[in-house]
Amino acid sequence: MIEVFRWLIWRELALALRRKAEVLTALLFFVIVVSLFPLGIGPEIDTLREIAPGVLWVAALLASMLSLNRLFADDYVDGTLEQLVISSQPLALLVFGKILIHWVLTGLPLVLISPILGMQLGMDMDSIIILMLTLLVGTPVLSLIGAVGAGLTLGVRGGGVLLSLLILPLYIPVLIFGAGAVESAQAGLGVEAHFSLLGAFLIGSLILAPVGAAAALRISLD
Repeated sequence: MIEVFRWLIWRELALALRRKAEVLTALLFFVIVVSLFPLGIGPEIDTLREIAPGVLWVAALLASMLSLNRLFADDYVDGTLEQLVISSQPLALLVFGKILIHWVLTGLPLVLISPILGMQLGMDMDSIIILMLTLLVGTPVLSLIGAVGAGLTLGVRGGGVLLSLLILPLYIPVLIFGAGAVESAQAGLGVEAHFSLLGAFLIGSLILAPVGAAAALRISLD
């Protein structure tokens, strides 16, 4: 099982290196969206600092959605997904491997680039650290929940729009508590409650999302 999981990880990384443009799309989208706000709202640093948590989290949420519809699509087209489904290995474990690589390629770069964008919006260093931590905990939840939606809409015409409608309501709690933690840090308040809820979302998603995505894939392939 470990060898199969390791093979899947290396395979996903190798495929991603062949599609560098797709990998960079989410990161560029994140940077562009956040950078446009100072141009549209104005250079007033107090205003930018006030809206920064919401802007950064909304941009990260939308950026993470860009590649979700291709999470299983390529394997579905070339028949690899059917082989994974009928293999002797647990499908949930294989799905988790794909979700992990999706987060490494789309979510983790957002975490790493967020300090630069935070400084651009006038955030102080303490708030930037909280922002990075919330994204580090919250973006895996976005990938995990999105995988379930990607499995349900696999092979459906107009699946990208349907996927957005399915998962956006589930993303809202993560958005609220992620941005709320940064706002609380800027106001000098405690952030423990926000992180506790984000951690609960992450643990619940790690347990339920791979199983749910595997079940969704079986339904889509039937």
